[in-house]
Amino acid sequence: MSENSSQVQTKPKKFKIKMKKIPTFIEVCSGCGGLSSGFMNKGFKPLFLNEINKTFCETLEVNHPNTKIINKSMEDLDLEPYINNVDILMGGVPCQSFSQAGKRKGLQDKRGNLILTFIKMINKLKPKIFLIENVKGLKTHNKGETLETIIEKINEIGNYTTQYKVLNANDFNVPQKRERLIIIGVRNDLNKTYEYPTPYEYKPVLKDVLEDCPPSEGYEYDEKKFKVLDLVPEGGCWVDLPEKIQKEYMMKSYYSGGGKRGIAKRLDMNKPCLTLLTTPSQKQTERCHPKETRPLQILEYARIQTFPDSYIFKGKTSHKYMQIGNAVPVKLAEALADSIKKIL
Repeated sequence: MSENSSQVQTKPKKFKIKMKKIPTFIEVCSGCGGLSSGFMNKGFKPLFLNEINKTFCETLEVNHPNTKIINKSMEDLDLEPYINNVDILMGGVPCQSFSQAGKRKGLQDKRGNLILTFIKMINKLKPKIFLIENVKGLKTHNKGETLETIIEKINEIGNYTTQYKVLNANDFNVPQKRERLIIIGVRNDLNKTYEYPTPYEYKPVLKDVLEDCPPSEGYEYDEKKFKVLDLVPEGGCWVDLPEKIQKEYMMKSYYSGGGKRGIAKRLDMNKPCLTLLTTPSQKQTERCHPKETRPLQILEYARIQTFPDSYIFKGKTSHKYMQIGNAVPVKLAEALADSIKKIL
């Protein structure tokens, strides 16, 4: 260094590290946690989960011990602390009123009115996005007028762009044909357009989850039903039985219209499961194991709904079937979480 040169000490530049905000959500009518589990798996943080059924809340508490669980009606929630402070409001609002298998009273049913309570929550909380999960039957209930009424009431809020689509869980790594209506609303000031997840290339089937499944608790057939189901081949149903046994087993249903393919139904290892319901052994909705003459067991139910084997379901066996059968498949929830994350 020459005599005329001088050393100039400069302070190191300070770089601001921009921390990514963890997206938050509130879920009502959480059930046993299929939808919320999928979102948590994708990095979303629950502010609280709400569920009116005490046993379902016990399931949520044991699987999500660091999450606030509120065991009361969604109509009685204190929302003040969360106004303008939550990214997503979501829920599998009770769907019995809109089920294709039920009486379909829709908004005249008290349970149907919970959707209207949910809409009031949107208006109060003003989340960036809301998500409503319901049965496919809502789309056609009352010739589409019920869904149209719901969308109209959401539009009265004036701040959201709302769309809906029926998604098949089998398109999103779930080994089950389970179609659900997903209503998504995006707050207009986000200036973002939501796009539903694109179906995956591979469609899983039952052998993907049942071939190595350990035994677990579950229902059993009585001797009479066992003898009938034992005659049904893999993938078959009542039509594969001798005519005499068809008439004895089905009774009046034998002479009614419709395909009735859920009666005496044995599943097929090489196909996705039929939609799981709240019990695997009712005559109209049989879910007999493909290889063994018995109903699907609890762990098999959970795997088909893509819960991890470590997930714990509280309550009696009947409560466990009900929780799992009503749940949003975890992998479907993950696909929705990924698609929503793109616009947050």
